[in-house]
Amino acid sequence: MLNLCRLLAARDGVSATVVVTEEWLGLLGAPAALPDLAPRVRFEAIPNVIPSEHGRANDMLGFVEAVYTKMAAPFERLLDRLAPPQAIVVDVFVPWTVAVGARRGVPVCAMCPLSATMFAVQYNFHRLPPAVAAGYASPDGTDPCLIEDYIPGTKSIRFTDLAPTHTNAGLLDKVLEAYFSVKKAQCVILTSFQELESDAIGALRRELPCPVYAAGPCIPFMALQEGISNPDGDGYMAWLDAQPAGSVLYVSLGSFLSVSAAQFDEIAAGLAESKARFLWVLRDADARSRVTGAAAGIAVPWTDQLRVLCHPSVGGFFTHCGMNSTLEAVYAGVPMLTLPIAFDQPTNSRLIAEVWKTGLGLKEMARGDGVIGREEIAAAVERLMRPDSAEAADMRMRAALLKDAARAAAEEGGSSWKDITSFINFVSR
Repeated sequence: MLNLCRLLAARDGVSATVVVTEEWLGLLGAPAALPDLAPRVRFEAIPNVIPSEHGRANDMLGFVEAVYTKMAAPFERLLDRLAPPQAIVVDVFVPWTVAVGARRGVPVCAMCPLSATMFAVQYNFHRLPPAVAAGYASPDGTDPCLIEDYIPGTKSIRFTDLAPTHTNAGLLDKVLEAYFSVKKAQCVILTSFQELESDAIGALRRELPCPVYAAGPCIPFMALQEGISNPDGDGYMAWLDAQPAGSVLYVSLGSFLSVSAAQFDEIAAGLAESKARFLWVLRDADARSRVTGAAAGIAVPWTDQLRVLCHPSVGGFFTHCGMNSTLEAVYAGVPMLTLPIAFDQPTNSRLIAEVWKTGLGLKEMARGDGVIGREEIAAAVERLMRPDSAEAADMRMRAALLKDAARAAAEEGGSSWKDITSFINFVSR
């Protein structure tokens, strides 16, 4: 959302007010920690009426319930004391805002933080056969069974890619409730870009009753271009500077969900066995201490991720496939090794490995207990990082083409630049 604000605020005459909870205002350090957004982007907070960000993964359904039911009243009280906005831009999964906008005569624009492909799946979930949708087993009892047989624009996505999130009945009900509200929004904004997901975006434009704008990649590339970066307190940039070009595997498996202890041990052992240089982001100090003994790599608690991915020494990205991380890797032109966990991550992994062909998927290598072994991880790392491999060279070539497409889309006259212009004109009218 903040990156979309950066793109909007770069245009003449556009300003924005970002509304978050008091906890999130503190986590962001806004506005002091985000000087590049001032003065065109302001921040306002509502009380902490939802569970804390810390530990929300322990009760995701309870967290979503609170978001759906407890935020509307304080948000409306905030609106009462602000100048009336010309539009409300809202995350798809904050669905009550559509009714707020309708009561106040303000258009609501639903921003999708997922891939356009995942949006297409969830928006058209009613098209799936009931028996299949309930269990994600293919009609003949075998796999693969492709979603695109029922939903256009979802090339290569399988029913198994929707587990575990969409097999949780409670969460699925909440997902579908959000998309029921989306049908009443005045427009949809995607954080992806036309050249990356042309099939899904085209299908959505034909399907939705409102305009669809692809504004991506909605990542902090403007800060990167302007030389704005966070201090390198852990010395990781200096370490990267000392490594050969394309030799480092950057490892970051997300800031929300995490892998199991058994899977962590296999990843650590697999990286050590591969002998690849790596930079691993690990919040937990104990986890960092367990991998820092490896001569080939370092572990740090945080990185300026896009800056790292664009560093010339980084030749691969071991990722959980969150959409932000996926877009950043695309922008940097870095091939990926994928280990998705939940939500839209398995779908993104499928796009990376089978549609864009800019990486390798690990999910299918899991043992009966669901864990991918160290030998498989080491072999996959070697396949991704080998400089003399035709397979790796092909992935790097495809990643470079998508990198060029991402940057061209964001430049003046590019597809996303034009869509942002169209969105601003739509709101102005």
